[in-house]
Amino acid sequence: MSEVSDRSNWHQDFLASNLLILGYNAWAGHLSHKRGALVCSLNSPMVGVAGESFKTYFIARSRLLPFLNAWLKAPERSILPHHFMVANILEVVDNYSPSTEVVFLLESFDQATFFYLKNLPITPPQCYEQVRKTWDEFQPGVNAWKMNNFQGSI
Repeated sequence: MSEVSDRSNWHQDFLASNLLILGYNAWAGHLSHKRGALVCSLNSPMVGVAGESFKTYFIARSRLLPFLNAWLKAPERSILPHHFMVANILEVVDNYSPSTEVVFLLESFDQATFFYLKNLPITPPQCYEQVRKTWDEFQPGVNAWKMNNFQGSI
C-alpha cells in the first residue's frame, strides 16, 4: 500500500480501533441527553499507562446549533460551506437511531470531519454494556459516574 493511501485511510483505522469507545460514549450521551452528537478532538492527546487518549464530548441536540456555529466557524477549521454543513448535521441528529447509529464529529488539527455511522458491527448499547462489564472487572472500586468521563484511547 502506498504512503498516500495509508494517510487517506487513517479515519477508517481510527474508527475501527475506537468503535467500542465511540459507541460507549454515544450511548452514555443518549442516556443523559437523548439526541445529540459525539465530538472527539485529537488535538490534545493525553498519554497515560494505556497509551494515548483523546477527549470525547457528547453535545445534546438543544446545545448543538450554538456549538456547531462556534466550532465550525473557527478560522483554523477547513470545512465548507459552513451553513450547509450545520443544517445537514442537525437534520441527521434529528432523524438518526441512537440505538443503532452514531453521529460523530472528529477534530484533527485544522480539519473537522462529520461521520454518520450506520450498520455498525456492534450497536451503541452493546458497546456501552461491554465497556461497563470490562470496567467493573478491572476497576471494581470506581463509581459509575466516573465512567461517563471515560475517554477513548488511540
